[in-house]
Amino acid sequence: MNTPDELDETLSVVLVDDQPMIRTGLAAMITTEPRLQLVGEAANGVEAIELVRTHHPDVVCMDVRMPVMDGIEATREIARLSTTSSVLILTTFDRDDFLFETLEAGASGFLLKTAGAEDIIEAIITLGDGDALLAPEVTGRVLQRFAGQTPTADQPDQPAPITRPKPAALLEAAGPEVLNELTGRETEIFHMLIQGYSNPEIAEHLVVGAATVKTHVSHLLMKLRVKDRVHAVIWAYEHHI
Repeated sequence: MNTPDELDETLSVVLVDDQPMIRTGLAAMITTEPRLQLVGEAANGVEAIELVRTHHPDVVCMDVRMPVMDGIEATREIARLSTTSSVLILTTFDRDDFLFETLEAGASGFLLKTAGAEDIIEAIITLGDGDALLAPEVTGRVLQRFAGQTPTADQPDQPAPITRPKPAALLEAAGPEVLNELTGRETEIFHMLIQGYSNPEIAEHLVVGAATVKTHVSHLLMKLRVKDRVHAVIWAYEHHI
């Protein structure tokens, strides 16, 4: 995670997609943004891992369906190899299995390729600055999933527990006892974060500066030993907070 002093520095980016035309379009988009520097392109997960080992990029823009090694397995390996590279999933497919498997593998963002250029650039910068981002159309499904709820037409509010192994992205995370170490303000912000509040919304609600909220969130993530706010939410629901 970048520190506040690093927020204006150039962010290095790796593109991973098996379609050359997609990579070309994304590369052209990235090179128009002064804060972003494209350091490598890959056509599959194996090539992506090698680029991460070589360049240690701030952000990896990752497709899901690719030959040789798919984006899910590559994300899992990158999360194991690097604590500094954030993975942004960019996919054509709005599928729950892709969404949940990539987040559990360690992705910090999920965006559809139908998103506009400005949204994609904003997502890359958001991840590069140490935060996380989900496409608006999938946020509610993530909260339902990790709350252990699968609404149905007949019983929209009926909880249905989900049995699954601990997400790979949380294997090194702190246990629930860490909640005793949080300050009162960190606890307050944590509960707002779980409910989906953005940093500006938290700042407005608490009548504090956005920089103050960012500092509290950074301390919170360090204590939980998770990489970003998405995985803090997953952690909370894994521990029934």
